[in-house]
Amino acid sequence: MKKLFCTLITLFTLSLSAQIDRMEPPFWFEGMNKSEVQILFYGKNIAQNSVQVSNDVVITNVTKTENPNYLFVTIDTKNVKAQNLEFTLTNGKKSFKKGFEIKKRRPNSALRKSFDASDVMYLIMPDRFANGNPNNDSSPELQEKANRSLPGGRHGGDIQGIINNLDYIKELGATAIWSTPMCEDNDKGYSYHTYGQSDVYRIDPRYGTNEEYKKLADEMHKRDLKLIKDYVTNHWGAEHWMFKDMPTYDWFHQFPGYKQSNYRMTTQYDTNASKTDAKLCMDGWFVPSMPDLNQSNPLVLNYLTQNAIWWIEYADLDGFRVDTYSYNDKEGIAKWTKAITDEYPYFNIVGEVWMHDQAQISYWQKDSPIAKIQSYNSYLPSVMDFTLHDTFGSVFNEDKTNWNDGMFKVYENFVNDFLYDNPNNLLTFVENHDTNRFNQIYKNDFKKYQMAMTLLATVRGIPQLYYGSEIGMAGDKGKGDADIRQDFPGGWNGDANNAFTKQGRTAEQQKFFEFSSKLFTWRKSKEVIHSGKMTHYLPDNNVYVYFRHNDKETVMVIINNAPDTQKINSTRFQENIKSFISGIDIISGKTIDLKNEITIEGKSALILELK
Repeated sequence: MKKLFCTLITLFTLSLSAQIDRMEPPFWFEGMNKSEVQILFYGKNIAQNSVQVSNDVVITNVTKTENPNYLFVTIDTKNVKAQNLEFTLTNGKKSFKKGFEIKKRRPNSALRKSFDASDVMYLIMPDRFANGNPNNDSSPELQEKANRSLPGGRHGGDIQGIINNLDYIKELGATAIWSTPMCEDNDKGYSYHTYGQSDVYRIDPRYGTNEEYKKLADEMHKRDLKLIKDYVTNHWGAEHWMFKDMPTYDWFHQFPGYKQSNYRMTTQYDTNASKTDAKLCMDGWFVPSMPDLNQSNPLVLNYLTQNAIWWIEYADLDGFRVDTYSYNDKEGIAKWTKAITDEYPYFNIVGEVWMHDQAQISYWQKDSPIAKIQSYNSYLPSVMDFTLHDTFGSVFNEDKTNWNDGMFKVYENFVNDFLYDNPNNLLTFVENHDTNRFNQIYKNDFKKYQMAMTLLATVRGIPQLYYGSEIGMAGDKGKGDADIRQDFPGGWNGDANNAFTKQGRTAEQQKFFEFSSKLFTWRKSKEVIHSGKMTHYLPDNNVYVYFRHNDKETVMVIINNAPDTQKINSTRFQENIKSFISGIDIISGKTIDLKNEITIEGKSALILELK
């Protein structure tokens, strides 16, 4: 009888415990500036329970919503050292317990150094980079299985593949990795990009585990590389467990149900815009498979803020890139960004603000002189320089200059730097995972690639490379996204060649890589490029000349975008040449006499360290 009684008690306890299907965050950290942590408990009718916590920790708030399957419990962790807590949930005579750990924090975690203009960022799509563990290509828990024969399918690239090739990335001269999202995406198809996340506390098993993601950061830090997480605040995927059972009706934007965004981001600050248009831009969904999150809901905003902080602490991250930043609720996303930078004062966050006007891009950067007109501050440290990207896409096919053609396009981009509070903290790029491939546009013209990379490496800002560009990879956006996101050669067993090694590269791939590696490795130690002043001169005959200079060093850059060899009269640039008599070409090592005319071949560039 006693044995039967014990068995019944055990079964009863298990049935009660099963009421907690999820607890998020799964743990927290001591000594956080944000000491109050709101813990989400999820399970069948869990809101019917009262809740207590052990060890004299104070519960400051309990929030219940219209959905009885959710219970939000806020505790104050101020002065609470690392320890194991225990929550007790009680409903009448029935009660059960759930552990919650406060973990020890890394020393000086709050003061972590993030990415900045001294870095070169390497953008990876993990599914398409390298398959380090073929055993995780598919997951029994997730819908889409690996099928490399499908251009838009899962191809099997993973975290281990990145770890295996970190030395390659370092050899290239990159210092930071931005990976597109790695949290679980359980869409039925086209899930490889992982922007339709279904669980934001879990790494997609087809990439690896949470621990493997943490290992990636550890292995990168051993090599002085920084890990930047692609964070999505604007939307989740339709397979997200919270979309299937919403905590509140307004957790996602409803019209009711789905309505597509008009994508007109200008409505967010246009004083003449209708409220209808502004709301549809901000609250409309990207696509039917990506429910739009409502950051104006305090529960949503707090959930996203805690999740971001949790990942920084857990994985020891070095920065965020935020997807579709300007589609978020303006006030909500500013609060989210400020909360993170309040917690980590030196943490850099770059937002995707896909606009084609410097003033409009500037609006979204922290302390923007443009946004101040409307008394708005996004608190976002960095934005992406899409106007410079636009210029890269056409300028090197323009052999002649008129008033606005050729290198004048480049010149005019930097003319407008006065619109930014901090132009040196702009992310600069010639391409990314959403754009046409540079080498596709220019038909793998090596000279044009050299000019573009020279410009990218030597102007203000944080240069970002897209995987494969450095070996001449191309791809046509017109054929669909899969074509601009092809597999890196050598990332899979049986690939025709292995571009991760010098021995495995084709002659063409080696030509591209050797130049890229030399250029970006040189940049690593050049403080004059990272933070020096820029002085540029009006282009002449499609030749653009500018100087990067500080108290210690001067670098002269000459880009001849004309097809013919030209002679440049150095006396025009005496303002910056001063008493220097020669320059060392950092690629060829040749010495260039500055006292006379400087000869430069057509469609080429020179980077001269002045002596």
